[in-house]
Amino acid sequence: MIKALIITYYWPPAGGSGVQRWLKFVKYLRNFGIEPVIYTVENPEYVFFDESLISDIPEGIEILKQPIWEPYQIANLFSKKQKVESAGFLGQQTSTIGKIKNYIRANYFIPDARIFWINPSVKFLKKYIQENKVDIIISTGPPHSLHLIALQLKKETGVKWMADFRDPWTDIDYFHHLPLTEKSRKKHYELEQKVLKYADEVIVVGNSMKDNYAKYADNITVITNGYDTESSNKIVQLDKKFTITHIGLMNADRNHPFLWKVLSDLSSENESFKEDLEIKLIGKVDESVLKSIQEFGLKSNLNLISYLSHDEVINIQLTSQILLLSINNVPASKGIITGKVFEYLQAKRPIIAIAPINGDLATILKETNAGKVINFDDEISLKKVLEDYYSCYQQNNLQVQTSNYQQYHRQNLTQQLSVLIKKCLIKK
Repeated sequence: MIKALIITYYWPPAGGSGVQRWLKFVKYLRNFGIEPVIYTVENPEYVFFDESLISDIPEGIEILKQPIWEPYQIANLFSKKQKVESAGFLGQQTSTIGKIKNYIRANYFIPDARIFWINPSVKFLKKYIQENKVDIIISTGPPHSLHLIALQLKKETGVKWMADFRDPWTDIDYFHHLPLTEKSRKKHYELEQKVLKYADEVIVVGNSMKDNYAKYADNITVITNGYDTESSNKIVQLDKKFTITHIGLMNADRNHPFLWKVLSDLSSENESFKEDLEIKLIGKVDESVLKSIQEFGLKSNLNLISYLSHDEVINIQLTSQILLLSINNVPASKGIITGKVFEYLQAKRPIIAIAPINGDLATILKETNAGKVINFDDEISLKKVLEDYYSCYQQNNLQVQTSNYQQYHRQNLTQQLSVLIKKCLIKK
């Protein structure tokens, strides 16, 4: 068996989207002749926990853990909230203290607040590699400090290294909102390019990210995120209400006021629509979103749920009338593919995505016939789609003929990964 050392910050019992990709790869890697060894944190500061994901960890897998010191651990001692804000909400602070914390985080912890884990991890893993067979090192980020651990191990041991980018580094939505000095910004770009240059293989989740990185490396492969369960085969009862469900983080960049305006207009024009409508937001939601919903008179239609386990989320996807994808309205929006789109696909419910009509997400929805993509601020198209969907709902016939989505099953994606690992090992 090929032995792959996987360096990941997110690992069960972590919840949220960050843990899914490599937990599922690890679940299937043995099927393709690869034995994974996990290196992760002993005392992480996770925002979300999901104990149900522990059952996906293969039996007998070796899991290495080392303690980490994070600035968040101090911040949380003085915070009234249970956890500090997640990364998608960086740069949106309005209080003076919040702005100061963001400035410190942006300029003194580069590339991120896990930098203090780099040196102890290199020391620990270098010793492990000297004493154990390791064929390849795989780092996954964010946090991108983990790539710097792997980079140093590559230099000191010569073991082949694959760098997996679940999200871009400097091209991520919140990066340009951070109060970075010019020196700090330059440092981020330098570190990102160093990782791309020295990694034997680079994995990204979408074509736009591949195109953006192509100027720094020619060894880039797209392996998307995916889904794992076949829950679409379950017999379920659809919601009685005309539910429009968004699952996941909705920060200020994902707040599209024209969406709430169109829903408000339809509610004013049609009393039945107003009575039937339920806006279901599951996950962390920015105050600007709640303010917009209230301003457009939709507060009574809102069902706000802070967090659910992955299993509970799957069931809600199956029973919702419409699944909503809200893409960040930022310069790099064409390349954003939210991980939840793949689970949306296998739920086989109509999807409405507010996103660039010529972006990576639009390509996936078109190829799978899974729903409609509405450009930012296109009120006319959005209203037409909602009217059509509502008419079908009233006739108990709101359906979508999703197809060609099986390519995104986690086992098929892991097979792609295994081929890439074996290719990397024989490459000079």
